[in-house]
Amino acid sequence: MAELAALLHKLGHQAQSEALIAEAISKLQSRHRELVVFYGKLAQAYSKRKSETGFDVAYGYLNNLLHTSESVHVKRRAYEYMVSGLCSMDRPSEAEGLVIGPGAGLGMKPSGFELKSIVYAYGRVGLFEDMRRVVEEMEKLGFVLDTVCCNMVVSAYGVHGEHGEMVTWLRRMRDSGVPFSVRTYNSVTNCCPRVLSMVGGLSELALSIEELNEGLGGSEGMVVRELVGCGGILEEVMVWGLGEVKLDLHGFHLGGAYLVVLVWLEEMWRRLKGLNCGVPAEVTVVCGLGNHSSVRGESKVRVLVQKMMVNMGSPLKVDRKNNGCFVAKGKAVQNWLCEMKKTPLSGSASL
Repeated sequence: MAELAALLHKLGHQAQSEALIAEAISKLQSRHRELVVFYGKLAQAYSKRKSETGFDVAYGYLNNLLHTSESVHVKRRAYEYMVSGLCSMDRPSEAEGLVIGPGAGLGMKPSGFELKSIVYAYGRVGLFEDMRRVVEEMEKLGFVLDTVCCNMVVSAYGVHGEHGEMVTWLRRMRDSGVPFSVRTYNSVTNCCPRVLSMVGGLSELALSIEELNEGLGGSEGMVVRELVGCGGILEEVMVWGLGEVKLDLHGFHLGGAYLVVLVWLEEMWRRLKGLNCGVPAEVTVVCGLGNHSSVRGESKVRVLVQKMMVNMGSPLKVDRKNNGCFVAKGKAVQNWLCEMKKTPLSGSASL
């Protein structure tokens, strides 16, 4: 009902929208836990459509509950929805006023969720000094800067093309032991024009980390080198066993998947060349079937990986039982990597 009310409002049917909201409120009036969720979903629906007037109405409902409810749970939920809503509406300074300072939030103690929302909102609109100030405030309050928070900062800098700042934060993550994640790779590669051009057109693909580094210059090259220089991402996306080695590319955007495959191949070579880790019976790369792609059933990541494997002369082929995977015998992969290292491949090969 909240989604429908917001849609009707956007389409100019204010009377119908207001009637729907009034009906929901009348049904939930005595059930405050459900009512605050409705108000929160209403605020989210309006903020998603960037409707200032609709959002302000929903915000007013939440603010009233925050001030009048006797339930700590209801007050907390209202508070969370108000802060996240203001951040979604690109009004981080108002959100900060609810979180930080004397009397903020009627005594509600801010959680990491509210503070991270404000950090990301400031960064998204390019107010980096305010973003850094709130990060410092988080640390003063005892919050640890985790992967999620650092990714928000890296992503914000990336949206505005601040590659130098991205490098600084990636180094900070590495030095502090904060692990890179799928989103870290996506955030970095989504702001690298040369990488996006390669994976978008599937042409002139560099087929090794060394070749990629040679082809990337300037600040883009700096941030990509910093990203791939830390192989910690493999701990999240790779499973190694004597029975099977599996690389799972679910969640990666095209640029992120491309870099991770290159990093993974380097790690495979490192482990297999000395035989200390043993040769797995089978190697699998999971790309998915494209169920979450813009065109359902068309996995762009699978197409990209297939192009890379063909250009490299890889034994990894589409699995007959599951065309969202590439499979090969471990020994075949070991022999291929040994041969590939002897004779570096050019990225100019084509299907």
